[in-house]
Amino acid sequence: MGARIPASERTHQRLEQLLQQGVGDGDARAELIKLAVRKIVEEALEAEVSEAVGRGYYESGATPGAGYRNGYRRGRLQTAEGPIEYGVPQVADRPEPFESRIRARLAGRTAELERLAVEMFARGLSTRDIEAAFRDAERRSLLSRTAVSQVTERLWPEYEAFATRDLSEFALAYLFVDGVAERLHAGMPREAVLCAWGITEDGRKVLLHVAPGSKEDTASCTAFFEDLKRRGLPDPLLVVTDGAPGLIRAVETCFPRALRQRCLAHRMRNLRGKVPDASWPDVAIRARACYEAASPALATVLRDDFVQVYERELPAAVRCFLDDFEACTAHLRFPLRHRKVIRTTNLLERLRTKIVPHAFGERPVLKLMYAAVIRAADRWRGLTVGEFERRQLKVIRDELDRAHTERTAPVVKTTSSASPVRLSSKART
Repeated sequence: MGARIPASERTHQRLEQLLQQGVGDGDARAELIKLAVRKIVEEALEAEVSEAVGRGYYESGATPGAGYRNGYRRGRLQTAEGPIEYGVPQVADRPEPFESRIRARLAGRTAELERLAVEMFARGLSTRDIEAAFRDAERRSLLSRTAVSQVTERLWPEYEAFATRDLSEFALAYLFVDGVAERLHAGMPREAVLCAWGITEDGRKVLLHVAPGSKEDTASCTAFFEDLKRRGLPDPLLVVTDGAPGLIRAVETCFPRALRQRCLAHRMRNLRGKVPDASWPDVAIRARACYEAASPALATVLRDDFVQVYERELPAAVRCFLDDFEACTAHLRFPLRHRKVIRTTNLLERLRTKIVPHAFGERPVLKLMYAAVIRAADRWRGLTVGEFERRQLKVIRDELDRAHTERTAPVVKTTSSASPVRLSSKART
């Protein structure tokens, strides 16, 4: 092992090579986990040695009696993925030989390390995670907070790489966007962390972006979408959001070719607040029957029936039900097998209570948000997109493109008495 490059850095380089090659099959995934465990262990050992000798790897100077780094030797760890060899930093010129407390505690921790390894590329590991993995028999941390911070801070660039990567490879059918209000700075009001994920035209689910949006206003949301498009994200067929006005306006501005679906989980909660408890079961059944109708035409019939039944008794509920109705039923134009998935932003709905509430600071919150979302994304099962669904999606794409072309066609005035005429794309050519 070369003396000029830390063992953890060499492991990181191997990980980068593996990720660039792809980790689709089982052997590659197993190797990824093994390398990630190796990196976690090596970085922890190197942080421990930095504390012992009183300086970082590339720092000069010496503390009398603290010793100095003297290369590496190999350690070996048995895990469920097989044996893992890792670099053990050596320390020379000390009154007493240096003994790593961390190495003494590695046995029996392999399952915990593997769990951390699986999550490592979903986020920079939190201080709490690292401390928990390296405790002695009395549950005392074997690494100081300073040393732990050194380890976690090295992982921050991995989040940055995720947040700036090219997105042109994802041919999206469905784009989902939602925001979670988190306290990014101690003593300050909560700010929105915006999250975008999607489903491609071949059914793959992919996390696209997690970023602070300051708040769910039009300017913040527009900047969020423009960043996605600047990195090559193609226009989706459908964008699913809650009812935040700024988010809706940004969607309509940035994705004019796409349909917009209003999250029905949010809408049903809105409606619930307008209805007395005694009436809610019947109202909910009628509303769901409409939102989950077999077709847009049937949804319109059921909508009119809902209004007729409740417009006198529950006028506020009827206004809520009719508000943005077309967006509430947009999913009904899409393949039947996709509708249950594309009518809500359920991914973040399930995660709202799982974000650590006291992780003040933009970096910790973003890393935890990213961790929570990417773990959920890893458990997603892709949508089924057969030949019939592919044809359906293509028809919808052609219809949306044609409608957008007609809306944006220049108007040509013929005579003062005649109506303006829009030129089609064919006529313009």
